[in-house]
Amino acid sequence: MFCFPSHRAALLAAALFCAAPLVSTAQTPAPAAKKPALAPGNRQQELLGNEAKIEALLKKLTLEEKISMLHANSAFAAGGIKRLNIPEIMTSDGPHGVRPEQGRDWKGVKNANDAGTYLPVGNALASTWNPALGYTFGTVMGSEAAARGKDIILGPGINIIRTPLNGRNFEYLSEDPYLVTKMVVGYIKGVQDQGVSACVKHYAANNQEAHRNDIDVEMSERALREIYLPGFKAAVQEAGVYTLMGSYNKFRGTYATENAYLMNDILKGEWGFKGLVISDWGSVHDTQKALRNGTDLEMGTDLALMYGSVDQTATGAQATRSLYDRFFLADAALEAVQKDKSLEPLVDDKVRRILRVMYKTSMLDGAKRKPGAYNTPEHYATALKVAEEGIVLLKNDQNFLPLKKTTKTFAVIGENATRENAMGGGSSQVKAKYEVTPLQGLQKALGSGANITYAQGYKIARDQKADPQLIAQAVAAAKAADVAIVVGGSTHGYDYSKWGDNAYDAEGFDKPDMKMPFGQDELIKAVVAANPNTVVVLLGGGMMDVSAWQGQVKGIVEAWYPGMEGGNAIAHVLFGDVNPSGKLPMTWPVKLEDSPAHKLGEYPSTPGNELKQTYKEDVFVGYRYFDTYNVAPQYAFGHGLSYTSFEYGKLTVKPRGQGATATLTVRNTGKMAGAEVVQLYVHDDQASLKRPEKELKAFEKVFLKPGESKTVTLTLGPDAFRLYDEAKKQWVLEPGTFTLQAGSSSRDIRQTGTVKL
Repeated sequence: MFCFPSHRAALLAAALFCAAPLVSTAQTPAPAAKKPALAPGNRQQELLGNEAKIEALLKKLTLEEKISMLHANSAFAAGGIKRLNIPEIMTSDGPHGVRPEQGRDWKGVKNANDAGTYLPVGNALASTWNPALGYTFGTVMGSEAAARGKDIILGPGINIIRTPLNGRNFEYLSEDPYLVTKMVVGYIKGVQDQGVSACVKHYAANNQEAHRNDIDVEMSERALREIYLPGFKAAVQEAGVYTLMGSYNKFRGTYATENAYLMNDILKGEWGFKGLVISDWGSVHDTQKALRNGTDLEMGTDLALMYGSVDQTATGAQATRSLYDRFFLADAALEAVQKDKSLEPLVDDKVRRILRVMYKTSMLDGAKRKPGAYNTPEHYATALKVAEEGIVLLKNDQNFLPLKKTTKTFAVIGENATRENAMGGGSSQVKAKYEVTPLQGLQKALGSGANITYAQGYKIARDQKADPQLIAQAVAAAKAADVAIVVGGSTHGYDYSKWGDNAYDAEGFDKPDMKMPFGQDELIKAVVAANPNTVVVLLGGGMMDVSAWQGQVKGIVEAWYPGMEGGNAIAHVLFGDVNPSGKLPMTWPVKLEDSPAHKLGEYPSTPGNELKQTYKEDVFVGYRYFDTYNVAPQYAFGHGLSYTSFEYGKLTVKPRGQGATATLTVRNTGKMAGAEVVQLYVHDDQASLKRPEKELKAFEKVFLKPGESKTVTLTLGPDAFRLYDEAKKQWVLEPGTFTLQAGSSSRDIRQTGTVKL
């Protein structure tokens, strides 16, 4: 057993009350027909329980009232028909905490009780590789949203991490569609089990923030189906998500939010989505396209008005209309339907979808929602648990970590050691009830008698340069200490009043490069030269170029943006109270040019055409590229070290219909309890199309005491072996032999087996 500090023990005890059963790693077979009737396993059925009541309400609504339900009436509110006791829909940004109150028309609400639980960000959650934590994470989101009177929480974000530079990578989950599906299903179910709707976003191909409002994305149908859509499909069919948000970008020439192929053909046709499509704030551009092509609720076009992208030259009565009446799905839609009555069934369908969500979230007929909870010890415990399991130990030379608490002196260096992050990043900002910084966490872990010297080391500032005076102070502190802990990495931006200035992880802006900002390379090299017993803790939203110094430091820990309990979680891992078990959900390139989006594709746009971009890397995203083309990564997908060791037994593979089962025994051969993520990859030995060298198709996180063994059985359905055939316009399972590879990362394969299908 571990001996936990009292604060952590209390939080972990509280977490037991919100623990969830493990989610199965089995694949769900895809529907055979292109536009199937809803199958029993498709959770969209749950939205269809009140159709008679909905039809009765529809008959009572006037056309004007129906139209009024299709657009916002405030920054985060929409609809509401008092005459029929239909309330407004109240939304709030997520995805790792309920956003501070904005009030009407983007005005902050004074004295609001909106300081709540700040959870770790999306890629920290994904790094746990623990679907049960995904569910528990979602229950916190849903419960706090309910307590704040929200009907829809705008999350999770699941766009594929395609480029290291995307400013919103921190919100998202992974470069791998299978890992995304396994984590997102639990999250959504956790939210919606609290009586609140999740809103999965941003559909689709919103993989960068640069030019996000106008970039036109081109990709193959195979890449769309195999890489960029599986997470959304799982959200709809497996998780039963109630709402979905359209993205800003264009897709094959048409804005995604009003894209007939994405919305009508795939989402509502093939996948049978019966819920509500919400626009991103200001992502609607055309009344007719929005009416006809799947947009159900238009939000945020007031932003477009404010920034001049909508004509404001109207005079007289036209100018006195409400701002919200000037939305594309407001007066303009009413006028269009009055001229063309064939459009009214489309309006009815949109209202019907809104009402379905209202019934599922207990908004109608006097129903009472499950009471929410706010700022509870159980919620804080979840924040701590996710942070601890999400921290990834990237490097540990000579088993330098865990550190000993008996060490006499520590130097803690870096502005990120004292910087709070909750209010950063753009729309995902959270007003935290409290936030434990890394320095505070280390001080708490070591107690009042600890000898810790803090040095700022670098300054988050526009000039980006190393500060010789700050480096000199850091070197002096490092020389005088037994161990130096540099806490650096990225930042949400140094000046929130100038949103985007030096924003390295923020909505609306991509990072300029993959390098360590603010002269941190110079700082770390100087510190390690002064004290070879140096550990670097990185905060941030993803991959960074650490090649300048990674070979010189004893240990590297990736902590992401770890939430309100982050400082405690970092201390628990550094001192061995917690054995690290996080695994990277994305590949870290040695340099930016090694990333497939930059090596093979186009970013941020097509040369000579800043409004166009083609995903030329096709299906070879992340490790699919690195492993297929033998490009050495800095750190592989799925990589993450432990303070103990694990032995993999022989892999036994058996066919199972059009799938297979893979079984092996994992044993903890070290002296410390820990967890290993067994990752199962599939290699197609004889495909008719070029396929990636390997693809993740199953995994399981196994918790083992020293000397303990467990048998792991991973089930692969037909989806694990299929590819998308563009000529046939369907998924196909080609007969032949497949090699299954079990390992600790995509580059650390321990056992293999074959199956013939």
